[in-house]
Amino acid sequence: MTEFPNTRDSLAADLRAIGVRPAMNLIAHSSLSAIGWTVNGARDVVAALLDVLGPDGTLMMPAFSGQLTDPAGWREPPVPESWHDTIRAHMEPFDPILTPTRNMGAVVEAFRHWPGTCRSHHPVMSLAVRGRHAEMLTASHPTPWALGNDSPMGRFHGLDGHILLIGVWYNRNSSLHLAETRATHRRTMIRRTPTMRDGKLAWEDNPDVAADLGTLFPRIGTDFEAAGHATIGQIGQASSRLMRQRVLVDFATAWLDRELAPAAAGD
Repeated sequence: MTEFPNTRDSLAADLRAIGVRPAMNLIAHSSLSAIGWTVNGARDVVAALLDVLGPDGTLMMPAFSGQLTDPAGWREPPVPESWHDTIRAHMEPFDPILTPTRNMGAVVEAFRHWPGTCRSHHPVMSLAVRGRHAEMLTASHPTPWALGNDSPMGRFHGLDGHILLIGVWYNRNSSLHLAETRATHRRTMIRRTPTMRDGKLAWEDNPDVAADLGTLFPRIGTDFEAAGHATIGQIGQASSRLMRQRVLVDFATAWLDRELAPAAAGD
């Protein structure tokens, strides 16, 4: 139980204590339930982040919409095979304003609706960004290799910004998908998504790295922190960590090449 309620001001103080600074470029991943009881809920979390970053900072959050994929691949939860054709025929293509996120949490949904937030145009792996670099980061988002070098995530890597995990672990750290895209040895998949062609709904196949599903990314996080690369602190009731994105991505790219090379060599 939360001993005292979190407020916009108390959360801002916690953010400063862990190392978030004005004008920082920051990717935030968070769990509102881990933060604990907060007076205005997710709204206070977003406001505190923006307060600390100030007008020259940039805030990014994943705004993924995994529901815009072929239902044949759905596992959490699956739907009956007899439904697949109906779903495919009636699924609406991605709309950066109307399409909700899925399993991203209350903080992301609050941020997605925040005045001035931009959202990149990717049917499944869009990113919500607000601040100094928002227009540059969201200007284009190729559908293949959704979080690769040419994506907003890849452009963020060029800014040498930071990642903040608030009450979540590395299985929620989306920059690790960028690392795997950059790795020589990587796990891949084909993602099927709806799109509009000549005014008609069509389905498009694109290559991407496979979903990790909690297999390797948590291990990367453990090794990364054992090497002393993350600052650990408390935001509200949530155990949190701040790290440079470039350091994590470079570390994880090398880690994945070491881990996946034997399997690749045996193919």
